[in-house]
Parts: sequence; C-alpha cells; structure tokens
Amino acid sequence: MSTIHWTEDHTHQSARWHSENAAPPPRRTVVADDRMKADDAYRQACEGTALLWQGDFHNARQLLQAMGRRIDRKPPRPSTSLSENFHLHRRGSSHRARVLGMLLVLLDDDYTLTLRRAPDVRQACLEAYGPSKGPMAVSLRELLGVIGAHQWRLKGIDVPALGTRIHPHYGVFAPVRGEYVDLVAHTPLPPATWHSPATSTAFDLGTGTGVLAAVLAHRGINRVVATDISSRALACARENVHRLALTDRIEVSGPGLFPEGRAGLIVCNPPWLPARPTSPIEQGVYDPDSTMLHSFLAGLSAHLRPDGEGWLILSDLAEHLGLRTRQQLLDAVQAARLRVVDKIDTKPRHPRSKDAADPLHTARSAETTSLWRLIPA
Repeated sequence: MSTIHWTEDHTHQSARWHSENAAPPPRRTVVADDRMKADDAYRQACEGTALLWQGDFHNARQLLQAMGRRIDRKPPRPSTSLSENFHLHRRGSSHRARVLGMLLVLLDDDYTLTLRRAPDVRQACLEAYGPSKGPMAVSLRELLGVIGAHQWRLKGIDVPALGTRIHPHYGVFAPVRGEYVDLVAHTPLPPATWHSPATSTAFDLGTGTGVLAAVLAHRGINRVVATDISSRALACARENVHRLALTDRIEVSGPGLFPEGRAGLIVCNPPWLPARPTSPIEQGVYDPDSTMLHSFLAGLSAHLRPDGEGWLILSDLAEHLGLRTRQQLLDAVQAARLRVVDKIDTKPRHPRSKDAADPLHTARSAETTSLWRLIPA
C-alpha cells in the first residue's frame, strides 16, 4: 500500500495514496490553504512537491485552474509533422496531468471531504472506488473527474438511435460520439441474423456501456452477448441492460473478448489510436500496438456462423496522425484470412473536429469513421 507523508503542527502524518492513473505517491508533501499563491503552487508542483489542501474547496478549484493557465503559457512549438504533433500533444497532456495532480485532498474513511464549502462526494467516490478501505489522499483533479462521472451516471447521455439514455460509469468510455452508434443502427443486418429468428445471435465485443448491444437488440436480434475485459464496463453494461429492460435478450459476459460459440454478427468498436493509455478512461481511445484490433481480426472467423459478418467500427484518425497506415490495416485483415465486402463511412460531428485551436485539428477535420463489413476469405 502506497502512502504519502507530511508534517502538520510539528507532527508527522500519513495517509493511503490512491491514483487511478497509477501515478506514484509524491516524494514530498506540504500542507496548503487559501494563502497559497498560484505562482508558488505551480512552482512547487513542477518541482515535484505535492500540496495537501486544507482550505476552501472552491478556492482549491480556482487554484487548479490558475495552475492550468500557467501550463498553457508555454505550449509546445508545433511541428510540420502530424505524427510529431501527436506525440508533442501526448507529452504535453502527460506533463499537465503530472503537475495538476500535485494538488491533493484528503478523504475520510467514509469518503467525506472535510473542506469548507465542499460538496458531498461520498456516493460519487463509492461508485468510483468501491467500499472505503480507510482515509486516503487523491488528487483534486481526479476527484473532480469522479464527481463529473457521478453526474453523467445520474443524468445519462441521450442516444437517439435508442430513443432513450445510456448511463456511463466512472472509467467507462461514454457514447458521446454518436456517429459510430448510428453506423451500427442503420447498416443492413447480415442474413445470418434474420434467416432463423429463433437462433439469431450477435456478439458485441468491448461493450463498454452496453450501448451497441442495446442497439442490436433494439433492431430485433434475439440474443446479444456483450463482452469486455474491464470489470467497471461489465458492471456498467449490466446496469444499463437492466434499465432498458433487455435482460432477457442481452447477456453480459466477461472479462474477456470473445464469448463461447458462434454468432451471425460480431461487432467490435476497438480503441482507435495505437498508443498507451495513461488513465482508465483513455483505454476507450488508446490501444497499445492495436492489440484489441488484431485480437478481434484473429478470432473473428472461428466465431462466425455461416453467412455471418464481422463489423469493425474504426476511425481513420490514426492514419491521419501517421500512427497506422491504411495498408497496415488491410494487411492485418488479409493476415486474418478475412475479406472486406463493404465499407460504410461517416464524418465526425463532435465539436473538436471543428476546433481550429486544437493542435490536432488538421487530422481531426479530415477524420472518417467507417464500418468495415468482414467475412472469411
């Protein structure tokens, strides 16, 4: 168990350290309060000193924003290479997370945050962290993410293809980009899913919130098996399936990628960028060495029914960033003894694709999301 240590009123104190990003505990921690100036906080954070906040909660949030503005004063010099810009962006994001992660708060053994004007974060922390194991220190930045995730979980995200809302959990990729959901909602189903309604089965691999499994059931597929390697995602998908009254048609299975048996349709929306994630939520975006993509392609033929199809939903953002070529993708399809029978494209609708200030704007504005229809060669 990792701990942090500090001195308060000439007394040595310690607390359990928790970081969802697996950041190591700070080597040095000092107490900070409302008297702390942003320049001093920023300097100490850059030097590796953590600030354990004991002042007003809203002042802590303002200090965090002020530290962020100081980071933004020194943006990396852009390169003419999109690949280099991507790596600069990732390094900048890592530096930002490291510095802002130095502003800490202490949670009591029931997750109470005993700061002036602090919100009640107990339920949000229980949802994210599970039952408390005693007092622990976390970064304020992480705690704000936990609070935001709790609000999303309460309110849900509207999914027009379902005519209802999906409720994401902390650490589970939320379906905020509707284009990939719409592709699954409108692409014609393969014959294997409707020739024999009594045995019509689909697999949704890497289900996350369960949104695509729900879309497939909504389209009339009798049995959908949804899998994921994340325990958080499995719990989230089960809760959403229950909310949507689809427990008789959707089975949530895992942890793992492929379930047992065969299906007439196997859908996979793997992380789109072959890079290392630095937090649980980034696992929905970054896939080191395209591991999930290759695992899906390699196992697809062995799990398809005759006349079945595999649907790969993938953005070409990695191609625009120079992280993967189209030929590498096609070579991987061929190596798995698969054949492309169709490709349905759509353009992104999310705000970042139109944000000219985004350092990756050139790539994002050219992005296309595609549903690749695959069958055994």
